[in-house]
Amino acid sequence: MDRKSARALLEKPLAELIALADKTRKDFVGDRIELCNIMNAKSGLCVEDCKFCAQSRRYKTGINTYPLKSVDEMLAAAFSAKEMGAERFDIVTSGNRLSSDELKRIADAISLIRDRVRINICASLGKLSEKELLLLKKAGLGRYHHNIETSPRYFSTITTTHTFKDRLDTIKAAKAVGLEVCSGGIIGLGESWDDRIEMAFILRNLDITSVPINILVPIKGTPLDMRPSLAAIDALKTIALFRIILQGKIIKVAAGRESVLKDFQAMAFMAGANGMLIGGYLTIKGRSVDEDRLFIEEVKKAWKA
Repeated sequence: MDRKSARALLEKPLAELIALADKTRKDFVGDRIELCNIMNAKSGLCVEDCKFCAQSRRYKTGINTYPLKSVDEMLAAAFSAKEMGAERFDIVTSGNRLSSDELKRIADAISLIRDRVRINICASLGKLSEKELLLLKKAGLGRYHHNIETSPRYFSTITTTHTFKDRLDTIKAAKAVGLEVCSGGIIGLGESWDDRIEMAFILRNLDITSVPINILVPIKGTPLDMRPSLAAIDALKTIALFRIILQGKIIKVAAGRESVLKDFQAMAFMAGANGMLIGGYLTIKGRSVDEDRLFIEEVKKAWKA
């Protein structure tokens, strides 16, 4: 499939598009849902200017800020992730660079989590070199998360303190040392359908393992705080397009699924999604774990119906 063919899919009725995406999901990935839990291990005071982000110190968003948490706190959070049913635990830090001391602490935490919790470990730590990523891999990291956020054309509209190439360089470095990569972005930033399609094709060409799709939740104090919410139908179309384009990759619904999709959350999984975050997000509270467990069971029943 090329970009022109993908664009033509948008002309199909929604039900037909979703049916095609659901068939693609069945053919390429089956009925498994990957569940992830993330830990905000270092919050706020970021020097970057990403217009959607509550953690930039350029904006007054009122979030809690704190330095990198201890190894024991990261270990405890990993145990909690496993107890709630997550198969992957992701250590996330604010900012685009870590100090050598911070990186070593995270490597130590990863090593302990690998040995004591036995959960798949991910990390989202900003821009890292091959040497830094190799340190984490040797400690037990299996997958590195680094979103491209949007298309190259639209990227400078939402971020000016680093480039789209910076993002690609870190992704390529992670793949070079043998790590899986999780990379997606945010829809509803004001981008066009062509931007979303371009983003999907870039992720396909990078051979990304897992693709999280976040839906913008406008946060008070950020430059996008007055941005109208994306329509649920457009979110579902985007998920369906990503499934059809990316075929056998993990398509993960993340932030915004509760506030934008609302009663249509299950439709995201009929539209091709096969993964989700549980236990909340970085600065936004999600649904309870019990609610999500029941939701997952209902989705699996619907898939088998």
